[in-house]
Amino acid sequence: MAKAIWNDAVIADSDETVVLEGNHYFPPESVNREFLADSSRRTVCGWKGTASYYDLVVDGETNPAAAWYYADPKPAASDIKGRIAFWHGVRVEA
Repeated sequence: MAKAIWNDAVIADSDETVVLEGNHYFPPESVNREFLADSSRRTVCGWKGTASYYDLVVDGETNPAAAWYYADPKPAASDIKGRIAFWHGVRVEA
């Protein structure tokens, strides 16, 4: 079971993550949406496509763009479509 934890809150937990480039991509239904806030940040990866981001908000503290996902990845990254990964101080225990 993998868990994503930030600010002492479990943001996501699942035994069905996909690991890509060292990042655990969690199924969307395993993420506690109450901690996610939309972000306008977007980045482009040459082989995965365009990533969209969420801010994390826990106990009034915000971690900007700490979660990302690929809504429509390129074919080489189709396994992570819609899955959510974390960084910026989010601890992922696996």
